[in-house]
Amino acid sequence: MCGIAGLLTLDQNAAPEADAVRRMCDAMTYRGPDDHGLRTDGPCCLGHRRLSIIDLRHEGAQPMTNEDDTISVVVNGEIYNFIELRKELEQRGHRFKSRSDSEVVLHLYEEHGVDFVDHLRGMFAIALWDRPRKRLVLARDRFGKKPLFYHAGSHDLVFASELGALAASRRFAKRPDLDAIDAFITMQYVPAPMTAFEGVKKLPAGHRLVCEAGVFHEPEPYYRLRFGEPRDGGDIDALTEELREIVEEAVRVRMVSDVPLGAFLSGGLDSSLIVALMARQSSQPVKTFSVGFTSKDNSELPYAKLVAERYETDHHEMIVDPDMTSVVPQLVRHYGEPFADTSALPTWYLCEYTRTGVTVALSGDGGDEAFAGYRRYKHCRTARNIRRLPWPLPQLLAGVLTHLPTPQAQEVRDYGERIMQPEFQRFLGLTSPIPHKDRMAIYTPAMRERFAHDQMAVEFERLFKASRAKDPVNRLLDVDIQTYLTDNILTKVDIASMAHSLEVRCPLVDQELMDFAASLPGSLKLRGFTTKFLLRRMSETLLPRPILTRSKQGFGLPIDRWMRQDLAPLSRDVLLDQRARERGIFDPVAVEDMLARHQRGEPRGFQLWSMMILELWYRECLESGA
Repeated sequence: MCGIAGLLTLDQNAAPEADAVRRMCDAMTYRGPDDHGLRTDGPCCLGHRRLSIIDLRHEGAQPMTNEDDTISVVVNGEIYNFIELRKELEQRGHRFKSRSDSEVVLHLYEEHGVDFVDHLRGMFAIALWDRPRKRLVLARDRFGKKPLFYHAGSHDLVFASELGALAASRRFAKRPDLDAIDAFITMQYVPAPMTAFEGVKKLPAGHRLVCEAGVFHEPEPYYRLRFGEPRDGGDIDALTEELREIVEEAVRVRMVSDVPLGAFLSGGLDSSLIVALMARQSSQPVKTFSVGFTSKDNSELPYAKLVAERYETDHHEMIVDPDMTSVVPQLVRHYGEPFADTSALPTWYLCEYTRTGVTVALSGDGGDEAFAGYRRYKHCRTARNIRRLPWPLPQLLAGVLTHLPTPQAQEVRDYGERIMQPEFQRFLGLTSPIPHKDRMAIYTPAMRERFAHDQMAVEFERLFKASRAKDPVNRLLDVDIQTYLTDNILTKVDIASMAHSLEVRCPLVDQELMDFAASLPGSLKLRGFTTKFLLRRMSETLLPRPILTRSKQGFGLPIDRWMRQDLAPLSRDVLLDQRARERGIFDPVAVEDMLARHQRGEPRGFQLWSMMILELWYRECLESGA
């Protein structure tokens, strides 16, 4: 696990500015505190910060080169099938200099050219320079576990693992992208390929970018999850056994490490399952880590203890009393762009605590998107069923829900409005804390005019139309995997873990497991009121019954209460400050009104949190001079 950076001059006879690459690497030392490397070859300079996981010797250092030094590479991530790939490549005559998993990338490229990514099973962001062909290849893993940002200027292409590191190159002006700002307010994160900076992009998951002989090509996809006609779900016993074998193998390949390894244990189904399978494959007690808060809101620690006791893990738990005024700005700086998922805070503390005991941790991320674990999937199904009722019952029911009078019923009123909406618009509303009509109510006149047409609704309509999933539940999962999983869940874990020099591996985001899950009918994921049906069935012999039967809790914060009490002074100071008033984003009168309505009991905590995070991003990442 590492951080990578690089610069390619489009003039093939010009030398790259190695100092710019060095600055980028220095800006993310925490991603790779163990070693660093820099290599200039013609118009290309590659940089690397190393967190040593496999082959701790100097031979595992990067940038790496092939046998004749004509091809060089830097890799962030892990290649889980590197042992099999290495054997095949050695049989073809390739010679290896190290035991590192990253070195297989060089020799795969020699065999397959830019299609080398098709053979990799893992999480990765890769930059490869081919001197004879004057070709730079950037690639990102299938589900976007590892990030890669880039800026294509008139004279060069610059890239890095983090936005803050990319900014350290000084190759572009730090100006906010208002389209990205509106998308963030809609989603709580900035969706790929956008970033919060004008002219800077994320390489989308499952894409590669090629620059050849100074000619820059647009990113192209090399992978797409295989949704389509679902397989027959009749033989549940056979499917359960097949799922068990796939998950066990996904866990096994992620337990290869030359440094201490453990697991997150939240007490939910997914992390508990991962710990159970690790324990069955380990000769030593698995090190497990959990965090809770002094407020005890929604604490999952008792459930984590159930699993820890059953599998006799070496369990560690920490109770956190967060200093919000210091940790929130710190979070904002590390993300480099606005990110308002409240679970980022407990994830931050969990990674910090876990790093005190291990260097690698397995997590349960991905299970909800693969097997339909979120409530919104049930809400969408209910709305579809209501719409099938004889007319005018759907309209009457929607009207009743929409006009419930109490302030606390805002969520139900919003749902009532969504019942009669198209599928894409309903799903967007269920994933967005600030729907379009609410954004129009808090924006300044200039922002209302610019975003009168909902750009994210257009994007979600495109995604729904492009989905090859015939099953309605699978169609929702398809969209969530392309958006929420990559740009929210995996981004959150990458930033929080790498800020503390911790590698996190996600067995449930394994490509073979995801392909298997995509082939299942929705009825094996969402059955009645049971979410993750087949995954729960597979876990029946592995986990305590309370873990299997409890409803999903999530890793978020009691944000409505916090924004009404603990964070109320900070939010008022930030949102009503003169600098915030002069941004031209939010109408100050509307902001004051939202703060007052929240204090009166109307739940607007997520909206206020998002707005506060945005203002802090302006201060920490645009105005701080960092």
